[in-house]
Amino acid sequence: MGTVVPSMQGHSGRGVRMVIEIVLLAILLVAMAMSTKLVKIGSGADSQTAQFEPAAYGKKQFPKTRAAIEKRAIAADTLAAAIAKDPDAAGKQYGVAGGGVGPEMSVKFTGVAGKEDSGVYEVKVPGLPDSLVVRVQTGPAINGTDLRDDTGDITFGQFTNQIDYQNAGYAINSEMKKEVLSKIDTAKLTGKTLSVVGVFQLVNPNGWLVTPVKLDVK
Repeated sequence: MGTVVPSMQGHSGRGVRMVIEIVLLAILLVAMAMSTKLVKIGSGADSQTAQFEPAAYGKKQFPKTRAAIEKRAIAADTLAAAIAKDPDAAGKQYGVAGGGVGPEMSVKFTGVAGKEDSGVYEVKVPGLPDSLVVRVQTGPAINGTDLRDDTGDITFGQFTNQIDYQNAGYAINSEMKKEVLSKIDTAKLTGKTLSVVGVFQLVNPNGWLVTPVKLDVK
């Protein structure tokens, strides 16, 4: 009767598999370590994941928005003539692509405030055609996201979600109300001369709804 010799093939196979598993585990641990980023609380990187604070954002952003609009603002008569000639060309030359159906246009003008409707005044601006109706928002409600969209520097990708992106627009509007409109008796503007720097979205060439960043009353 011959001697039975244990087979080493099974043991060898298990050993090779064990070595492979150990190597793969080591590679995984190294990769995890390399991809892990330690963030110190209170650092700049940590603030990127902090909850969005609209009031703080608006306070920081509005001065930048106002400066950009004032720098780019075109006299209303020049802008109106360009729009009447070719709205698309005027939008490309003077405007910034907005988040809606038309470009954002920065404008400046002086005119007499007419009738008011829910905080929006019609303004008669010399040199503009009678067919063009210019209106200015004075609150208490400031509608739209023109102040957010006019610079072209604020994009959805800078925010965690759509709610924060929308709140950014509200925040800038709110800060504008504090910095500009709170200093004016907006209930008694009819018949007074207004000097305005602001922005509107070019949707209707014959109707501008201007959100101001500067409003002086004479």
